[in-house]
Amino acid sequence: MRADRLGVGGNEFYLYPETDMTAIKENISQLKPDYVIIDSVQTMQEPEMSSAVGSVSQIREVTADLMQLAKTNGITVFVVGHVTKGGAIAGPKILEHMVDTVLYFEGDQQRTYRILRAVKNRFGSTNEIGIFEMRTSGLTEVTNPSELFLEERLQGATGSAVVVSLEGTRPILVELQALVTPTSFGNAKRTTTGLDHNRVSLIMAVLEKRAGLLLQNQDAYLKAAGGVKLDEPAIDLALAVSLVSSYRDQETRQSDCFIGELGLTGEVRSVTHIEQRVMEAAKIGFKRVFVPQNNLGDWQVPTNIEVVGVKTLNQALKLAFGER
Repeated sequence: MRADRLGVGGNEFYLYPETDMTAIKENISQLKPDYVIIDSVQTMQEPEMSSAVGSVSQIREVTADLMQLAKTNGITVFVVGHVTKGGAIAGPKILEHMVDTVLYFEGDQQRTYRILRAVKNRFGSTNEIGIFEMRTSGLTEVTNPSELFLEERLQGATGSAVVVSLEGTRPILVELQALVTPTSFGNAKRTTTGLDHNRVSLIMAVLEKRAGLLLQNQDAYLKAAGGVKLDEPAIDLALAVSLVSSYRDQETRQSDCFIGELGLTGEVRSVTHIEQRVMEAAKIGFKRVFVPQNNLGDWQVPTNIEVVGVKTLNQALKLAFGER
């Protein structure tokens, strides 16, 4: 029924409701399929073993059987495993050690987007992700996630800055939003969505000490638009610019984006994969990108974007807001 709904056809799809590994292996040897999907490994059992279903020994033996099937017959085997509330694969770690590749399929109840992330891969890189959208016709690939995260950005809005973040080795442009308002209570409030709370507190302390902003009596609300979670040093400069933009109620250029890590002394430190980040910004249509001065070097700069090297936070703020 699902195959008909998704329009993929189910003529060559064989559904076998069985948990006995002996019967499963007999069917596989008869059918000789190209792909086998086991859903889920915690429910499978080796009948000759007396231990309970889902125990360490059962999962180990079931996985070993499936590995032998795959290697001997050249069959691609997908083993579906339960996950815990923390997001890790449920059960023993032996399952992850035995298989060739571990993929996490992550989603959000509030959004239709799904991320396929490799955390182990014996035959390739684990630095790539796939982004998909769940529709009534099934999963559809999101070929350009940067446009997805920027499509609702308001022109002329304050408290907004765009950063080129990395998901593995895939650059993604994300809008960071900040709202800074005077506090009504004794202690200023700090609220974050998709960003590390401690990183935001650190950036605000650097702005107060090095840029002269009085933020101790200001509530601050920050989020990464689109529901994405960012946790890398390269977002520091964009965080600082969005905070300053909201505090001063002064917008940045719509065509600017910011890349750089901030040190506690106010310096802008270099980041990794700067060339890929700049190329992604140029591809989306940004005209100017701020990068750490130390990242400027012997690499090819796209002709349709201006790369501005900055050494300090104050220098970046002056250039971003058109000050002299």
